[in-house]
Amino acid sequence: MTKSFLLASIFCLLTLLTGCVRYEVGINFDNQHQGEIVQHIKLEQQLTTLSGSEAIKWLNSLEKRAAQLQGRTKHISGQEIVVTIPFGNGDELAKKFNEFFKADEQSAASAIAGEGLDLVKLNSQMLVEQSNWLIVERNKMNLNVDLRALGVLSNQGNIIVSPGSLIDLEFILNTPWGASIPANSDTLSPEIGQTKKQLIWHLQPGQINNIAVVFWAPNFMGIGTIAIALLMVAGFYLKYGRLPLVNEPIKTVVASEK
Repeated sequence: MTKSFLLASIFCLLTLLTGCVRYEVGINFDNQHQGEIVQHIKLEQQLTTLSGSEAIKWLNSLEKRAAQLQGRTKHISGQEIVVTIPFGNGDELAKKFNEFFKADEQSAASAIAGEGLDLVKLNSQMLVEQSNWLIVERNKMNLNVDLRALGVLSNQGNIIVSPGSLIDLEFILNTPWGASIPANSDTLSPEIGQTKKQLIWHLQPGQINNIAVVFWAPNFMGIGTIAIALLMVAGFYLKYGRLPLVNEPIKTVVASEK
């Protein structure tokens, strides 16, 4: 009878907590020198009803960590926020992403099941490799998110709430020209978003989620350099009626004051 009551209680808890945290992590890669990490976190009413104060504390901790990385937070409501963290290049993206998602930070639903319970901490690591092709840059992003331990545990280490019932996790990538998955890559498959420039991965709790993606971005510094060189050549042609030789330097005429 006691066992039946326990099973019934667990079933009711799982039903109440299904999808109680919606967490979207997006990377908006506008160009090679500008982008944003955008996180949209929404806590459902079930979570805030069961443990409102702890949930609010967690949202406040996210806001504090974002501020430390020159980010900003927009409060949609008391249970919903959008965190935006800017970055200037691929290296800074990986550095800020890894800094924000430290493995020693407590995750979303730390007090869902009441006293005596704790949420196991997740672990993620991002690496961005860049190759300069003068006017464009090739970016290869690898993201590893270990969600095997994502779930509410008792003090004895027993899982009482299934990982999949707690958090709905998505990783979204927006790029200037779209992206592709490396061939023969044993990674999580994405789906196409609202545009062909957007990819969406649904992360699987209880598993190691590997993401690998390649995308190109314009290098405005390289484009500007070529544009300046073309203007100089065009100016030389308009003045002298011919193109400069390869080994002939473009001379600058300085008018002397009389």
